Amino acid sequence: MVQNLSEIEDKIAESTAWEKTKDFLNLHLDISDKISISILDILIVITAIFITTIILRLVLKAFTRNLPKEDKGKFNVVFGYFKWLIYLVILLTTLHTVGVDVTAIFAASAALLIGIGLALQTLFQDIISGIFILVDQSVHVGDIIELDGKVGRVVEIKLRTTRAVTIDNKVLVIPNHLYLENSLYNWTQNGTITRESVSVGVAYGSDVQLVKKLLLQAASTHPDVLSSPEAVVIFTNFGESSLDFKLIFTIDDSFKAVFQKSDIRFEIDKLFRENNVTIPFPQRDIHIRQQSE
Repeated sequence: MVQNLSEIEDKIAESTAWEKTKDFLNLHLDISDKISISILDILIVITAIFITTIILRLVLKAFTRNLPKEDKGKFNVVFGYFKWLIYLVILLTTLHTVGVDVTAIFAASAALLIGIGLALQTLFQDIISGIFILVDQSVHVGDIIELDGKVGRVVEIKLRTTRAVTIDNKVLVIPNHLYLENSLYNWTQNGTITRESVSVGVAYGSDVQLVKKLLLQAASTHPDVLSSPEAVVIFTNFGESSLDFKLIFTIDDSFKAVFQKSDIRFEIDKLFRENNVTIPFPQRDIHIRQQSE
């Protein structure tokens, strides 16, 4: 009988403790007339933030796993800004889920957020594009790129811009959002060795085998032209005023291709003059008809 009374007292005590805990968890804090939050709601929010933190760390680790150490630092900075934005969204969403009226908060911040978003739209595009470049690894420092007709060697990749040096030693600052809007040509992604070409036309009646021999000779005598793969000559077309040829050769530094092509053109002109091969200019035959009176 005494044991039963003891068990009943324990249950009453436990029930009383649970009721006190329940009352404590349901204790509301009135932040304003329209916003009220309980202790239980605060604990739920803290749990949601904690879970979000773990998920964000896993996501950050997955994205930066294969990035160079230098790029990891850049990515971490941007990720830090987005992390606080995600925390804000999770906070408001969790509060709304547990029944807290956050309409006033949304109404107060909506106009401000829209204004900031419109003002920083291009900036966000540049930063997001910079993140894509870092994660995708489509462009590296030292690569030679062509974008919107401009060619340069990449010297620095930032989150908002990419800096490249052109052939005439001018710094080309490229907003990163242009990578999403234009076709990017990476000349050196497959290696520094590239195939280049020089086109030339000769007069009709020229010895085409001699022309081929002279073109190959012009390429072989240039110190920057690689012997393997060998240079080739393609007879491209019977043009209006000329027989058209293309000399294709391989070099190891495409950034200086404009100078190498110029040297080869000088050599071609020299060899053609020595061997009486004519490079014609466009010609037109004009026929004048006279009407009889």
